[in-house]
This record gives sequence, structure tokens and C-alpha cells, in this order.
Amino acid sequence: MNTIEKTDKYVFNTYGRIKKVFVKGEGSTLWDQDGKKYTDFLAGIAVCSLGHSHPAVTETISRQAATLVHVSNLYYTEPQAELAKMLVEKSFADRAFFANSGAEANEAAIKLARRYFNQKEGNRRYKIISMKQSFHGRTMATLTATGQDKIKHGFEPLVDGFIHIPFNDINALKEALLDDTVCAVMMEPVQGEGGVVAADPKYLNSVREICDKEGILLIFDEVQTGMGRCGHLFAHEIYDVKPDIMTLAKALANGLPMGAMVATQKAAQGFAVGSHATTFGGTPLVASVAITVLSIISQPKFLQDCRENGEYFREKLNSLKHNHPVIKDVRGKGLLVGMELDIEAGPIVEKCLEKGFIINAIQGNTLRFAPPLIITKQEIDSLIEVLNGIL
Repeated sequence: MNTIEKTDKYVFNTYGRIKKVFVKGEGSTLWDQDGKKYTDFLAGIAVCSLGHSHPAVTETISRQAATLVHVSNLYYTEPQAELAKMLVEKSFADRAFFANSGAEANEAAIKLARRYFNQKEGNRRYKIISMKQSFHGRTMATLTATGQDKIKHGFEPLVDGFIHIPFNDINALKEALLDDTVCAVMMEPVQGEGGVVAADPKYLNSVREICDKEGILLIFDEVQTGMGRCGHLFAHEIYDVKPDIMTLAKALANGLPMGAMVATQKAAQGFAVGSHATTFGGTPLVASVAITVLSIISQPKFLQDCRENGEYFREKLNSLKHNHPVIKDVRGKGLLVGMELDIEAGPIVEKCLEKGFIINAIQGNTLRFAPPLIITKQEIDSLIEVLNGIL
């Protein structure tokens, strides 16, 4: 029985898996079990931002694994303390909470916002406004916060207290705030799963102003957009708008499971001893790797290269648009790029895979590109040539 057969027989059938078994990775390259090479323009869905088997990440894993992997969060560990310090110093935040995934980080943010107002005013303010076409996770609270019905199908009844409004529509936000039961607005600065749709700068500034006026919290879900993905350490820096709470995961530990929620001291007052916890959040192993990743990605030259390569990539995709009317739009920030088609995108993904390039399709008709942030212009050119031939 081979790997595909064992997986299909013993693992829950919750993924529409592509019939490939990957066995090795280095930089932006993956190899399957037959020895075929692929250039990775997905990076584990915006996770392996330093590429596969990065020497510094490998060294950190080996060193920390030989030193200390896990102790309970009932005790202190140096890697967790140092990582929290780094995240606070490099962001708007004053406090950090560590989890294992983006969904868990968003769950923590939802709980923090609700409990913050519960401590101040009782249960009156508990509703959270999120955006249509958003994606926040697969737990019961985060899938309810998600603005896509297909994620929620079959899990009703859902968690009470979530309102969904159109993205980039400030009037819709004002209408949703007509009563005083809302505690927070939760949104992605760039909707990743929703089609790589960026917030309008005026809209994001207006959201911040309204939250301040209404006295409610602003949560930015930067699980996919953070850690350099959009050309800045955090995507909201593009807009010069600061949230009260931010969530991170995916690229934080370059493939090791880690999530984080950071918040201002004001918002952080919502949690107290015993109000929230996790067994594995911020273990010495993953925290050490996250320190290494953050140290590399936060370097100004690294982020500048990401911005420049992102602009180069979008220019090349737009050049395809001139030759192929099937392309409706090219959009994105940094190296989170979407190309909307007027046909189904799935067959394009399959043909790219045949030719040794890994991309994926979202929202049916949009190709998403989220390569390692170390991707080169030469690798981008190779993909453009293949896409041109396919189209």
C-alpha cells in the first residue's frame, strides 16, 4: 500500500488532495517521490516564507530540540519571553499570547474582545462585525466569523453574535453600529481566501476612526498577510492604521505550528489568570524557530526585496493580461498576488503542476500566488512563460 492509498484509507477525507507525494524541499523547490522538481509558488499557503529547509531554521530546530522541546506554560521559558519581546517591539502591541494556529489566534482575539467588554460593562456588548468573503478559521467561533457560507454548511446552529457586512463599504459598517451591542470589528487588511482583495486605504482609516468614536476594538487578522507577506512586516503598516488586536500564524515559524495574538495593554486587560490557555502555545521549540524567522524577515533589505519582487511579479502578470482577455484582474500586495479569470481556475492549476509549478485556485476563478519570500525574478519569469503557454 503506497502513501496515497494509506492516506485515503486511514485519514479523514476532508481535503481534495492532489495526487502528489512530496518528499523533499530546498529553497523554493520541492521534489515528489518520483524525483520530479517543482517550483513552489504557494509555500504551504503562505507558510514557508523562508523557503524549504532554510539553513538557519534547520539549525535552530536541531539546537533547540537537543536542549528543551516543551514544558508547561505554568513555567517560564526564555524563547517564549524573547519572542514576545520581539513582537511587541516590532509592532503596535504591548502583550502577546501564543497558540498553535491562525484559527486559535483568532479564537483568542474573539474571546479577548468579548471578555474585555464583559469586564467593563457586563454582557451588553458582545457582537463582532466581520466582512463578507473573509476567512478566519475552522473552529466554531472562527468559522462563524468567516464571511463565506460554504465554510459553515452543516455546522449549524452557529455561534451567536456575529454580523457580516460587505468589505470596503463604510456605510454598511455605520449601519451595523446603529445599536450599542458591538464589541469589535474583525477584518483582514487583504482578504486572502476571499480572492486577494485589498482594503481601500480611505476605508481602513475610516474603520479606525469609527471604532475610536464608538469605543470598540479593531482586530486585524494578519494570519496570511503578516510576517512580510505583503512587503511590510505587517500588512496594516501599508495603510498606517494600527489595530487594538492582531493575529498571526502561518509564516511565524516557517512551517512549525504556531499562532500569536498581540494586543495593546488596554485591550489585554480583558484576559486574567485562568481566562484563556493552551498546552502547546509558545513551546521552546517553536518559539526559538519563530525568533529566527522574525529576525530574518524583519530586516529592511529583506522586506524591500519582497516589495520589489512583488511589483515585478504583478507587472509580469499584467503583461499577460494584455495578451490574454481571459484575465480579468491582477491584484495584491507584496508577494500575495491574485489573478482573476473569467473561466474556472482549477484546470490552470493542474496544467501548471504538470509543468512543474505549484499554485492554487480560490473562489473558483482566481489563481493565488503566495511563493516563498525568497523567490527570485528568474523563477518568476519561468512561471510567467509557463502561464503564457497554458493560457
